[in-house]
Amino acid sequence: MQLTKDTLSQVDFAKSKLIPAIVQDARSGVILMQGFMNQDALAATFDKQKVTFYSRSKERLWTKGETSENYLEVVSVHTDCDYDSLLVLANPLGPTCHLGTQSCFGDDAKPSLSFLAELEQVIVSRKDDDPSKSYTASLFAKDLSRSCQKVGEEGVEVALAAMKHDNDELTNESADLLYHLTVLLQRQGLSLADVVSCLQGRHK
Repeated sequence: MQLTKDTLSQVDFAKSKLIPAIVQDARSGVILMQGFMNQDALAATFDKQKVTFYSRSKERLWTKGETSENYLEVVSVHTDCDYDSLLVLANPLGPTCHLGTQSCFGDDAKPSLSFLAELEQVIVSRKDDDPSKSYTASLFAKDLSRSCQKVGEEGVEVALAAMKHDNDELTNESADLLYHLTVLLQRQGLSLADVVSCLQGRHK
């Protein structure tokens, strides 16, 4: 169940003053870290809109990123069916782990499809790079029609590869199509999340 500031009292702190809180990247689905929250930490998470735990070692509230500035900006907070554990969807501002990795569980502990979200962020970060040194930047520097053309070309290549029953080529051409489609969406101020939202709407 998704929590709001008005429904925080539904969380069952009577079982334990500290309950586990798992933080998940809202874009990629990667599990970033796990900590503990008490009532004050949960309230502070909503007030600050930054994930805040109760630190057992420091014996105080601790906002993730208060030293490194790698904050976890809250998207939504959910409780499980027993109301005694939390799942926080957040947008990380930099590496979550103090070791410099995206996740405290290691960069290998991620679903394969999460790479699409990572790819999208790489594309965003390279928009304004030197076009002579970055293929992505060169696409943004050209007229929109070039990106539209590339999506059309790659779509045809995907279809031809499928007709030839060449799965290796089909995989490679599909990768090219996904990349160029992501670039085109970004040029139009859209994201893969917008496409997913559309698909979800059709699924209802």
